[in-house]
Amino acid sequence: MEVPGACIARMKHINLSFAACGFLGIYHLGAASALCRHGKKLLKDVKAFAGASAGSLVASVLLTAPEKLEECNEFTYKFAEEIRRQSFGAVTPGYDFMARLRSGMELILPPNAHELAHNRLHVSITNTKTRENYLVSSFSSREDLIKVLLASSFVPIYAGLKPVEYQGQKWVDGGLTNSLPILPVGRTVTISPFSGRLDISPQDKGQLDLYINITNQDIMGSISSIKTEKCTH
Repeated sequence: MEVPGACIARMKHINLSFAACGFLGIYHLGAASALCRHGKKLLKDVKAFAGASAGSLVASVLLTAPEKLEECNEFTYKFAEEIRRQSFGAVTPGYDFMARLRSGMELILPPNAHELAHNRLHVSITNTKTRENYLVSSFSSREDLIKVLLASSFVPIYAGLKPVEYQGQKWVDGGLTNSLPILPVGRTVTISPFSGRLDISPQDKGQLDLYINITNQDIMGSISSIKTEKCTH
């Protein structure tokens, strides 16, 4: 992983966007920690943070509680191990994925997280009725912020059967409709654990430069996957 160069750091309006990626969000935590250690000048210029699913969780921690990134890292590993121990993973009867995720948010996000995140954090969520994507950036309370983050992380069936209710409507994973939000103002620095046309991502030099666009994320793919995508359109 490489932190964006000086040309990005010199820009006046910079955004950071973290892609949807499930438990590969551990990559995001590593990227966020690297930015805190080696990219302090860049972080000072960041005006807004964005993300979908696991990406939105890491974005929220980097914005509101960067000192708790290691604690978030430990929670993620424990959470993943806990799910692996279940007979049928997250879909094991009686296991409440969303309740466990909420417990982590309650533990890590500070009391004033919603105030710190208001108009600076943009969370991608999907409306179950219209199937449209929304970027939420207004949070009237800490509970509102938590609900939006839970909605962005709700993968149907895997995370449960009942979508998250927020402002009288039902919402699911933002990664289904916009897995890598690009904000309209300024330069958005993109971060993803998938190799592709991104600012910060793993380098896969052994692959041909063929890409698949999956809900706004250009991911490097093989020839067979490109053929599959063409057949589905």
